[in-house]
Amino acid sequence: MSVNNVDAKFRVLVVDDEPDIVELISFNLRSAGFAVETAANGAEAIEKASRVTPNLIVLDLMLPELDGMSVCEILRKTALTARIPILMLTGWATEQARVIGLETGASDYMVKPFSPRELIVRIRKILCINAPVVG
Repeated sequence: MSVNNVDAKFRVLVVDDEPDIVELISFNLRSAGFAVETAANGAEAIEKASRVTPNLIVLDLMLPELDGMSVCEILRKTALTARIPILMLTGWATEQARVIGLETGASDYMVKPFSPRELIVRIRKILCINAPVVG
């Protein structure tokens, strides 16, 4: 079974207001076989998470309309989205930001700039997928 077939059943919601970052993440996830949805702000993220119920959310913290910490808190308090793993991917690199993000409900926390390969490995670990990263 190829890596693409292993991951194809998994849908990832990528939430970031920077189009270049969204494209980079989306391209790499699709290349690894994941289905990808995107949102450019916090309100859209909450709406899409409730509508498409992704297997995992990659969430930036610095978003327009509603910041990522607030999005995480709302998703955790909503029955339909409370158990969706969230990987925070942000420019906030302080220990305090990482701790608050994890305490707020993130499953993992990565700092930009980031390695797309590492991001995919972390996503697979969270989703318990044991497929090799190609490339």
